[in-house]
Amino acid sequence: MIQPSRIRNFSIISHVDHGKSTLSDRILELTGAVDPRLMRNQFLDSMDIERERGITIKAQNVRVIWKEHVLNLIDTPGHVDFTYEVSRSLAACEGAVLLVDASQGIQAQTLATCYQAMEHDLEIVAVLNKIDLPAADTERCSDEIEGVLGIERSSILQVSAKNGNGVAELLDAIVERIPPPTGSPDLPLRALVFDSAYDRYRGVINSIRIMNGVMKSSGAIMAMQVGKTHEVEELGVRTPDPLQVEELGPGEVGYVITGVKNLREIRSGETLTYAAHPADEPLAGYREPKPMVFCGLYPMDGDELPLLRESLEKLQLSDASFTFEPESSKALGFGFRCGFLGLLHMDIVRERLEREFSLDIIATAPSVKYIAHLAGGKEVEFDNPSDMPERVRIESIEEPVVRTTLIVPTEYTGTVMELCQSKRADLERMEYLSPERLELVYTIPLAEVVINFFDQLKSRTKGYASLDYEIGGYRVADLVKVDILLNHSPVDAFSTILHRSQADSYGRKMVSQLRELIPRQLFDVPIQAAIGTRVIARETVKARRKDVIAKCYGGDITRKRKLLEQQKEAKKRMKAIGSVEVPQEAFVSVLRLDN
Repeated sequence: MIQPSRIRNFSIISHVDHGKSTLSDRILELTGAVDPRLMRNQFLDSMDIERERGITIKAQNVRVIWKEHVLNLIDTPGHVDFTYEVSRSLAACEGAVLLVDASQGIQAQTLATCYQAMEHDLEIVAVLNKIDLPAADTERCSDEIEGVLGIERSSILQVSAKNGNGVAELLDAIVERIPPPTGSPDLPLRALVFDSAYDRYRGVINSIRIMNGVMKSSGAIMAMQVGKTHEVEELGVRTPDPLQVEELGPGEVGYVITGVKNLREIRSGETLTYAAHPADEPLAGYREPKPMVFCGLYPMDGDELPLLRESLEKLQLSDASFTFEPESSKALGFGFRCGFLGLLHMDIVRERLEREFSLDIIATAPSVKYIAHLAGGKEVEFDNPSDMPERVRIESIEEPVVRTTLIVPTEYTGTVMELCQSKRADLERMEYLSPERLELVYTIPLAEVVINFFDQLKSRTKGYASLDYEIGGYRVADLVKVDILLNHSPVDAFSTILHRSQADSYGRKMVSQLRELIPRQLFDVPIQAAIGTRVIARETVKARRKDVIAKCYGGDITRKRKLLEQQKEAKKRMKAIGSVEVPQEAFVSVLRLDN
């Protein structure tokens, strides 16, 4: 057991792409935790998709030794969709290294993650990274950190995670400034589960932080919130390779394997204690992450539905933050309604399904959860347009809103405010961080944020703006369901819920796109967009004409007329009872996220 005075637990937090994973790489090199021959970029990022996209999705922890001190480092994600990973990691630490890009300065999630660390009463070590870049402006960034976050500029360190300059001084500062953990080995065991992962051979691997007591490599431990007991099969630390140990004492970070095959039996935020001598009460734990964005996932081939279900179950073992339940669509058949933390989270889950399980899937347009207030005081929650109650029964509809923080260069203030106003946003606050940069705080409907808001923001500011948001409750809005009808029959896959002011443009765009994608039939096919019984847009796919009089040459004109009349009657019957075949390519093309 290691003395708590020699332990330092810290997270690296920052805005996305400010160098967290690169700094982790340099720390691993400098402390000799990884053989130089085995070293690679983004060493702690275990998934291929993390390396390809250059982002961290899952928080990772590793133990390193520096000047006779044990440092437990937790590398956290930076994207707003994975904020829950950051909050869980901070609960296992006494300090945080706040990384700021010296060429970009404070960004939206720099503020968000710093405030999270302050809420946990962590010691913050501010660090300017990328000082080797030609565009680095350390003076301006130091002024921003001091003025906005209240951290003295004399305590701000300067490093280059890329070439390693200043990293040794940073490790010294971590040892000096971050307090050692508190806790007694004599008290009953209380261990916080701050992360979980699934291994197909060993089951669930729980990352733990010992708060009090000592956990040994054998014995029966109890998950206090669930009330289930399990046997310890393996106890260890990550160095970064798994290293088995006999015991973990107060303040130590490691992992435990109990043979559990389901992540929900020992969830993140759970408190582990010994079944024979349990603690009096569990630790505070975490709030369950709530899905914010919903979409339907359907297999291209209906026969792959069992494989899709099995794949979603396996994926949920390594990522318990998304949900799924069966649903059916007249147009797409059977599939699953899935809930995600954000649009990036949804995109990553969809891509993992296609890569890891070789599935071809159709994803419907993303939506959010609405609340309908019906006559008689009843409330109904729904996230699928098909589940929206009839309009005549609805007194009002509430939609979720988010409190959005935008940091933009002052020269783009006008275009960003114009974008926000077009998204039905209300301005809460405007504040200058420096003469060159501005902080804007808006309340925006979540449905407007999840549909290409971030892309438009980056496009209008040439990539210089940053965004962070948090749930801000619900508010009443004038929302309508827009149905798309083919030959007067609604196609549920194309239905969506929009603000009334956007319904006409959406309807015109959809019918125009579908007219190009749906093949010509033997009868005219009307394509309509409608709100209830009111048609707001229409296009027609003209019939493919068969020349029935081609075989008639010369002779009496009445023969030709008879054939044309027969064709006309047959088309009328076909239009009344015929169904329009919509190719899968049309669904894939129309339901693409960028549309």
